[in-house]
Amino acid sequence: MIEKKLDRAIMDFVWNVVEIHSQLENIHTSWAGLLGITQPQWLILMAITELDEGRGVAGIDIANKLRVHPAFVTNQTKTLEKGGFLSRRPAADDARFVLMSLTAKATTEIEKLSKRKLALNSTMFNDLDEKTLAELNASLAMIAKNARLAARLLAIDAS
Repeated sequence: MIEKKLDRAIMDFVWNVVEIHSQLENIHTSWAGLLGITQPQWLILMAITELDEGRGVAGIDIANKLRVHPAFVTNQTKTLEKGGFLSRRPAADDARFVLMSLTAKATTEIEKLSKRKLALNSTMFNDLDEKTLAELNASLAMIAKNARLAARLLAIDAS
């Protein structure tokens, strides 16, 4: 009986994650549409915003953050550069790496959305305080780590 309840709780968790993922994709698509870009391009801008510490961000770091292939990041960032949303330059210490930074245009456009983003976050996380969110994030990070291990184990079994 306990095992059945645990299985049910795990399935509820999985379906909740699927629902949250779906809603976040819809939200990101809406934010992207306001800037005239695609949802993956929006996520690239958000990754750069989070990862850039003033020196620019390498494409491989963006790809790792988004869990996508580096070639996809290269393709999409070239489009974002043409649109004036980011600048690309070779790394000073290794010209094989291209470092990307948001342009003033991108920063301004994202900043224009900040009040709306705060309101949206307030709606989404209204019933959670900072401590609860920190505990939830710690639990999710542990589950993500274990999920990566489980995926690798499954891939080994499948081969």
